[in-house]
Amino acid sequence: MMMTTSHAPPEVRHDAPRHGGTILFRALSPGLAVDASDARHAVWLAGWGGGTLALEAGATHFGYVVSGVARVDAPAGRFELGEGMFFALPGEGRVAGGLGLVISQGGFAGLFQIGGPIEARGRLRYIDGGTDTLIVPPPVLGDPCLNLLHLPPGTRQTMHAHPSLRAGVIARGHGRCVTPGGARALAPGDAFVIPDGADHCFHTDGEALTVIAFHPDSDTGPSHEDHPMLNRTLVGGESAARRPEIHTRAGAGAGGEGAP
Repeated sequence: MMMTTSHAPPEVRHDAPRHGGTILFRALSPGLAVDASDARHAVWLAGWGGGTLALEAGATHFGYVVSGVARVDAPAGRFELGEGMFFALPGEGRVAGGLGLVISQGGFAGLFQIGGPIEARGRLRYIDGGTDTLIVPPPVLGDPCLNLLHLPPGTRQTMHAHPSLRAGVIARGHGRCVTPGGARALAPGDAFVIPDGADHCFHTDGEALTVIAFHPDSDTGPSHEDHPMLNRTLVGGESAARRPEIHTRAGAGAGGEGAP
């Protein structure tokens, strides 16, 4: 009989101060449970493998399959995902089979999505030779997103920090996370939480490193005043974006469950 584990915020919280704080690494396992919540975002991580992981209502769950074949049960049906595939699932569901990580953000109603396998490198230039792809983009400016970060061999990233927490898993390759306090070797299946303001960088030697990184917020993406449907609608030869008097008003039918 298959064991079912409930994926709700665990009782033990990960202490992540707003500025600085401890970077957490854990080898991915079915029993992994970390509450990465801070004052601004309700975020928790859970590993699955062997049994069934129940995904609770009231959150959107971002999952990545590190190895094997996973089955995702969602309101839209059952989906089979292979290694390197990912999903975003708002509300209740289940995931079983293979080995993977789910990162959940409470209070956010995202869009259901199945994708992958991930590509060999990112499509957007990042820093110090690295590249990035928004594999689950924010539906609206400010919403959470999931990224593929690719670091080629011989990378020596500039030391940096982020204005909000980062969480994720090493998907492929090997490298090191370097902080002012030392370095930690990285291998596929290593899950991590980086608190906001924590200085860090990634180094690689003879092998590339691919990281799946979750952001609980974003400063890019479409907004109600700036999106392709609006911008590329012409009224008398002028973009409708420049005609605020005809814009749909808030509460007049715009958006789904997560929209304002």
